[in-house]
Parts: sequence; C-alpha cells; structure tokens
Amino acid sequence: MQTYLGIDCSTQSAKAVVIDAAGRTVARESVPFPQPYIDGPDPLVRHADPRMWLAGVEAVLGKLRDGGFDMSSIAAVGGDAQQHATVYLESLDPLVFSRDTSPIWMDSSTGAECRALDAEFGERLRLDTGSPAIERFAGPQIMKFARMEPDAFARTARIHLLSSFLTSWFAGEDAGIDVGDGAGMNLLNLKTLDWDRAVCDFISPSLLSKLPKVVRPGTSYRLAARFAEYGLRPGIPVAPFTGDNPASLVGCGAAEPGVAVLSLGTSDTFFAAMADFRTDPAGYGHVFGNPCGGFMSLVCFKNGSLARERVKDMLGVDWKFFDETAFDLTEPGNGGKRALPWFEPEITPRCDETGLKTNFDWDAASDAERVRAVVEGQMSNIAEHAAWIGKFDRIRLTGGASRSRGIREAAARAFGAEVEAFDVADSAAVGGAMLARAAAV
Repeated sequence: MQTYLGIDCSTQSAKAVVIDAAGRTVARESVPFPQPYIDGPDPLVRHADPRMWLAGVEAVLGKLRDGGFDMSSIAAVGGDAQQHATVYLESLDPLVFSRDTSPIWMDSSTGAECRALDAEFGERLRLDTGSPAIERFAGPQIMKFARMEPDAFARTARIHLLSSFLTSWFAGEDAGIDVGDGAGMNLLNLKTLDWDRAVCDFISPSLLSKLPKVVRPGTSYRLAARFAEYGLRPGIPVAPFTGDNPASLVGCGAAEPGVAVLSLGTSDTFFAAMADFRTDPAGYGHVFGNPCGGFMSLVCFKNGSLARERVKDMLGVDWKFFDETAFDLTEPGNGGKRALPWFEPEITPRCDETGLKTNFDWDAASDAERVRAVVEGQMSNIAEHAAWIGKFDRIRLTGGASRSRGIREAAARAFGAEVEAFDVADSAAVGGAMLARAAAV
C-alpha cells in the first residue's frame, strides 16, 4: 500500500498526517514546540528560532517511525507552514543562518516600512500583489531587516519563507517558493506570477538575488538521502510546501471553485478558490495563489471564537445555552437586533475602538436575544465582507464552533447557502499530504 505524508509546521506544533490513496488518514503524530515565539521587551516584535522548527519536524518523523508505522510505504512528501515567517540563510549546506531568529505572522513592528511601501506604490501594491502592505508580510519584514541590520542582510545569500525552507531541508537543495505562500509577501505580482521587480528593488537593490525562484503547481523535488534514517525512501517526490491557509483549502476539499470554507477559530477566516485573479474593492480581503492552480481569496476576522467565549462568560451561560437553547427561545432575525463583540481591534472592517457594538439596548434584552444578536451579527458581518468573492450554494464550516447548531443556522441564513459542518482534523497537514499524492502521480 502506498501512502503520502503531509507535514504541518504551525505556530504551536509540528504535525504529521499520512493518508492512503483514497485520502483516508492512516497515521497521525504531533510534537508541540517548547516556545512558539520568543518573548522580548517590544510587544510588537514576535520572532521564533528556526532551529526549533527543524527539531520539531524531525521529532515528529521520529515519532511516526518509532510508533511502528511502515515509513517505506510513503511514496511522496508534502506539507505547509505558518504563513509569513521568513528564514535568512548564509548557506543551506552546511546550514548557516545569517539571522538567528525569524519574524513570524504575529509580528507587527513594521509600520514604518508599510507606510513607505504604501506611499511609493499606493493602490498598485494591492491590485498587483493581492494585498496592501501588511506588517507581518515578508516584504516589510525584509525591508526592516535590511535597514536595521545592513551587515547581516549583506551576508544573507537566500531569504526563504518557512515553507520553502522546509522544502529545501527535505530536498537537500535550494527550493523555490510556491505561488500559494509566495502571494502573502507583498512581493509576488499575481498578474505575472513572478516577483515584482519594482517592489523588490524599492525594498533593496539586492533583494531579487536573494529570493528563490517562484514555482508553480506541478513542480516537485526529490527527498534527500539523509532522511533514510527515518525509514523514508530517498528520491521519492517532495511537493513544494505551501502556507497553512492554502493547504487548508486543499485539505477541506475546496481547491476547485464552487465551495467556500468558513474556519471558525481564534479568528474567523473565510476562504475559497478563484479561477481568476481579482481583488477586494474594499481592500479588506487578500488573494493568494492556489497550490493546485489558480487563486484563492481570504478574509480574516480577528474577533472569532474567543470573542464568542467571552460573551458566553459575560452572560454566565453554558455552551448548550449558547449553541442551542438561545436559538430555541428566539426567532431568526432577532427582531433586527445585532451585536458585534469586538474585544480586540478588528481588521475586517478596520476598527481600533474595542468593545461590544450593538444597535439595541443590551441591558434590556434577554440572554437568548443577546446570544442570537452576537452570532447573527458575526455571520452577517462575514457574509457582507466576503460578498466580493462570489455567491456560493455550499459553505463548509470547520473548527470547533462548527458543531454549534445556532452558528450553522445563522451562517446558512446570512449566506443564503447550504451549510455543512466539515470538521477535518489537521486540515492543513491533510492538504499537504494531498499535494504529496498529486506529486507522486
């Protein structure tokens, strides 16, 4: 029996999922990272140690091997990594880092660089790269590094995303950046599917020489000989690793246009495959490459499940009341009552003022009305700001909150679509395994 390995290197852990030819999961392991990011005096700076990621990935391979799984059955390797993390190398073999730590997606210390990019390129940046200048994206992060540490930047021979760094690690050679993850950099022109020379030159005249090539779907590498120690067969295909969101698109069975995914987690994220490249006219959404070809849209809402949990705790009710009873005691539409629990500064739409936003007298309403107001308010806000992506007959809900009957009903009403709970465990790693399967064909 041939199997296919997907590796997910996320913020919190390294995971491995093995699927068979039919897509069934036949093995799963995970290893938590001891320190997902390095604490420092500046709360806007969030870096991690890239050596920790490598140790975690190799540890999860060891767990698979030592757990008795037949590693020789694996016919190809694929995977993903947290988006936006960057790795800076003097050389790959021997492995020498020119920067000891890697900025990750939680870093928001590049406001000055984003303002400089916006001033230079204006709307073209968003219209050509799929996103406006974003603090966590690689372009502003590289710009800050070049400005603050010019000597270390000069020693840098290659700047990888974490995804392409892991591909290089498995292949034992300098690998390219796939269009899925590469789009989240403010550097990749999605109209040409290549680096935007003007943006790269603005960041640094030497940047283009430091970036890997951009690779498209269908590219593959070969597994390095050193991974034989884990029972893997050297020379099997290695699919280019992608970002966690593009991998989840694949893992949720939404790589083809027609079905959308609403991931209900710490943040709520709506994403879908797109045949053609087009951007959000309001400027909130992002466009990434689809690792299976074409593009994908993504809109992120910062106040998601943690905001719902905070409302539940404020009211002193349990999850059964929040997920079911409140909806039995109220009518759909809630008499027009809506609430948005923006306890953190919201990014879609942009709002730095925090608090519970309502259009009714919160204190005079019942607990059931309050719960429905919050859930329907959130789902309506998501539907409104995802409307530019298109109309969908079917929406797949993933994440723990997808089990809530009230949330499913409110989402169906807001989108005017059939809603199905599609709680795939480790969907990003599953997507990586599916990309591996495609590379083995």
